Amino acid sequence: MPALRILHLVGSAQNDFYCDLSRLYGQDCLAAMAELPYDSAIAYITPDRQWRFPRSLSREDIAQAQPMAVSEAIEFIAAQNIDIVLPQMFCIPGMTYYRALFDLLEIPYIGNTPDLMAITAHKARTKAIVEAAGVKVPRGEVLRRGDVPTITPPVVIKPVSSDNSLGVTLVKDAAEYEAALEKAFEHADEAIVETFIEGREVRCGILVKDGELIGLPLEEYLVDSQEKPIRTYADKLKKTDDGNLGFAAKGNNKSWILDPNDPITQKVQEVAKKCHQALGCRHYSLFDFRIDSQGQPWFLEAGLYCSFAPKSVISSMAKAVGISLNELLTIAIDETLGSNKYSDRISVVEINEPSKTPRKERELSQMI
Repeated sequence: MPALRILHLVGSAQNDFYCDLSRLYGQDCLAAMAELPYDSAIAYITPDRQWRFPRSLSREDIAQAQPMAVSEAIEFIAAQNIDIVLPQMFCIPGMTYYRALFDLLEIPYIGNTPDLMAITAHKARTKAIVEAAGVKVPRGEVLRRGDVPTITPPVVIKPVSSDNSLGVTLVKDAAEYEAALEKAFEHADEAIVETFIEGREVRCGILVKDGELIGLPLEEYLVDSQEKPIRTYADKLKKTDDGNLGFAAKGNNKSWILDPNDPITQKVQEVAKKCHQALGCRHYSLFDFRIDSQGQPWFLEAGLYCSFAPKSVISSMAKAVGISLNELLTIAIDETLGSNKYSDRISVVEINEPSKTPRKERELSQMI
């Protein structure tokens, strides 16, 4: 039986930063999967919305790959007999439009749907949904330029739709509001202002296996009320000497897998499952929480993506309980394709039919 053919969807239709971030995780994933029984192909999107299908994610191979418009890319993908797509794009178009493309092509992909990704990309909307399900969230408000905050400091101000702590500021005095808001508005048209919850910061992953929600070990992050009250961009990513993007938060000095016997583990896992169900997640989910002095979890935001790279948070959590990357990927594939994936392999032949291809290409060309 031929190996399952996986298309790694990498890059960004938004900017070079998200291209580099996606390529960073994509390279890590492809290197790890080289020893696994899968046949990998790559689709790489650039900010000009051109498609490339390079042999690897090296800059040289990407530069040598022929750029294609979406209509050409669809024809190319249709000829590749792709069984499943692994999305590794972190920009909003990548999390929404490009996932929707594969819905139209009827090629399954691992991870959450574009409509849910659009919701969770907006931090305030996500908070509203989980709060309605009974999850505690910090008091917050969404502001646009010219609006005046009404919440008394200390507060955290951040772009409403940005990740990796871009534009995030802890404000301890109202005189700092203007500068903090301006910083947030550099990354989004709206900023969210929310009450600062002093305490520990953890992340919880949920894995779906045979329809059951499994709480993974928590990852805790280094924060200190005096020296480092919140995490910043520098805690997560950095530029390497060669100008590429690199990981900064992977190490025991900044983050670590929490001992499962820690009393907050079960409490956070139960709240995370409630978030997963309230949002309608599938396959997996990932949520950030603050833990106050009473041990109460407060929801911060959702990060519903996993590149299945060894340094991905969900991969690290799974490894801590003996779930290898291969097993983790197998579980996700099973949930995506169903238990009969090997006897009833997904086909994309139908998009080559003359009666269907023009219509689909028109739909996709308008969307992408």
